[in-house]
Amino acid sequence: MTISIWRYSHLILAISSALFIILASVTGVILAFEPISHQVKPYAVDDAGDLPVSKTIAALRSKYDEVLSVEIDNNDFVLASVFTAEGDNEAFYINPFTAEKIGDVIEKAPIFKFATNLHRSLFLKTTGRFIIGFVSFLLFLMAVTGVLLIVKRQGGLGKFFSKVVKEDFDQYYHIIVGRYTLIPMVIVTLTGVYLSLEKFSWLPEDEIAHQFDVEASDAIEKLPITDLKTFNKIKLEDVKRIEFPFSDDIEDYYFLKLEDREIYVNQYDGSIVSQHDYGLVSKASSWSMILHTGQGSISWSLALLVTCFAILFFVYSGFAMTLKRKRNHIKIKNKFSKDVAEYIILIGSETGSTFGFAKSLYNALIAEGKSVFVSELNQYTSYKQAQHLVVLTATYGDGAPPTNANKFEKLVSVTPQNNNLEFAIVGFGSLAYQGFCEFAIGVDQMLQLNHRFNPSLPVYKINNQSFNDFNSWVKTWGESKNMNLQVLEPEQKINVKKATTFKVVKRTALNRDQSFVMELAPEKKAKFVSGDLLAIYPKNETLARQYSIGEIDGNIILSIKKHDFGVCSTYLNELQENDTMVAHIEKNKAFHFPKKTKEVVMISNGTGIAPFIGMINNEKRHGVKSYLFWGGRTSESFKMYAPLVDKAFYAKRLSGLYVGFSREDSQKRYVQDLLLEKAELIARVLKNGGVIMICGSVAMETGVRQTLERITTTHLNTPISVFEAENQIKTDCY
Repeated sequence: MTISIWRYSHLILAISSALFIILASVTGVILAFEPISHQVKPYAVDDAGDLPVSKTIAALRSKYDEVLSVEIDNNDFVLASVFTAEGDNEAFYINPFTAEKIGDVIEKAPIFKFATNLHRSLFLKTTGRFIIGFVSFLLFLMAVTGVLLIVKRQGGLGKFFSKVVKEDFDQYYHIIVGRYTLIPMVIVTLTGVYLSLEKFSWLPEDEIAHQFDVEASDAIEKLPITDLKTFNKIKLEDVKRIEFPFSDDIEDYYFLKLEDREIYVNQYDGSIVSQHDYGLVSKASSWSMILHTGQGSISWSLALLVTCFAILFFVYSGFAMTLKRKRNHIKIKNKFSKDVAEYIILIGSETGSTFGFAKSLYNALIAEGKSVFVSELNQYTSYKQAQHLVVLTATYGDGAPPTNANKFEKLVSVTPQNNNLEFAIVGFGSLAYQGFCEFAIGVDQMLQLNHRFNPSLPVYKINNQSFNDFNSWVKTWGESKNMNLQVLEPEQKINVKKATTFKVVKRTALNRDQSFVMELAPEKKAKFVSGDLLAIYPKNETLARQYSIGEIDGNIILSIKKHDFGVCSTYLNELQENDTMVAHIEKNKAFHFPKKTKEVVMISNGTGIAPFIGMINNEKRHGVKSYLFWGGRTSESFKMYAPLVDKAFYAKRLSGLYVGFSREDSQKRYVQDLLLEKAELIARVLKNGGVIMICGSVAMETGVRQTLERITTTHLNTPISVFEAENQIKTDCY
């Protein structure tokens, strides 16, 4: 199966059922409140579940002239149907200990009646029930195909819950929400299908046929209810319904509908005259109703509520991603046919963004008077006059080919070319993935093995769709072909609504690690805290770069390492005091300083210290013990942070500072070594419910996690996963 099959299946299922899914989800949101509204009623009596049935029956017999039935619903409310002393037939909730009336039967609110009918059948009766059942099945298939897409994107089933690279809001939360609502969504859809099949009688029926002993019982006198052993053994929590005998005839029995079976009980001696266990279908029907409606459980009702909201979000985010891909897919009108063109440009793209770069290159070549033909990798064929091949391709997830490129390798192997072609490969990807530009690398290796193809340049990799990097490659490639190509820059995609202008208040010079600290002041009011992210748009770039920030006195503290080919870090390094830049704040609540804890350990390396500088200098956090672990290359590396760290230390907002230097011969230590030296401190913090925060490089995070695992298993006999589940480990690594 290819990724395109699952994606198109996922999309087709969504398009064909979107309206009905929205209706089912909206009504599901409303109906999720019904069991919650019931549960908050004060009709459930404490410890009633352990009460023997005999006690309740005896209380009812003594209080009312005639009792018809008793029913225990999923809310643990006990409903009795009786004849009163006035001869009136009434039904109401009772206290099972005393048989006293404690409330009237809950009437279904009009909004719940309306929502129930719309949810079950769309007011179309049988036709509507079939549609809803079928849509439930489609939603289940969407969940399955969605899982397969996540697995493919993350690089395997074992990485299903691994960190998701945040490249786009809709895509990121489509995956995050999908992962954590998968189980309840599967339960909701499957139970919906099951209940629909049951309504249409398409399931095998459990036939319950009671057989009674026709011989008269030896009992002559009726024993008191409290002396009947059967009723003394059965607890109220095991009962769904009790029907009382209509007369004193010995062959008129009690009928009890229990959780797992039905029984008839002799009213004289309490013997069981017939019993029948429920079959699998009956049990499945009961559980399906409970799981689908949330009856009797506030927590599960809330889970269903969240799931319905999640489904509505999937509809929105799914179509938003589709429309975004549609907008990004730029159609290029070829002036030359494939068999006339000298230059062939082939595109591999998952979201369509690579088409913009292809169009820029196409226009630049046309301006030079060249004959060019543009197509997609999956449309690869023979080219009679071609001399040059350029492949511009993205990589899907952690190394897979994009949807429109998954057939390329096979097509190359079966399609002969008349001419030898010089080729150049440009890969687009994100360094956040381990398989950065892996597909482009694979294409380059594959073509080099074909005798018809000769590389003109090494494979070129571009991070985060950097136009500056692409422009540099175009110039280099053009010069190798004796051309001066000019590619036009795409329009900036800055979120105007969120964008804010920031002024550079202070900055340090580059230290020996090519790092510097910058303080920014927003020119208009902006809300942010340490641990949030600053999305920065370098000049001539279409995508933002994110930096973790510290907050001190309303200003932003950034710690930046300048990379030789880093577009954003170079841009920031060029800014001087009083210069301005455009950026916007992105909330990162998962990495905010914990509100309720006594101790916090902060672990970082290099520029990852920025959010922690803000946290330890926050005057509002008195009473919380904070410990900072930091690793750098040399003691010189720490000097630019020292004034801010010392400020917190002397203000007694920092309880411990531990630094290590990996390039100091006399005291060479990594941050992992510091943690091992303070293993007892780490163990105590975690044991007492404290929090560990990690910020810095992914490589550092990996080493730190291994060290923490060693500490927790050695000192606490507990794996680190236990503390992660309790949200005691927070990370923001890159």
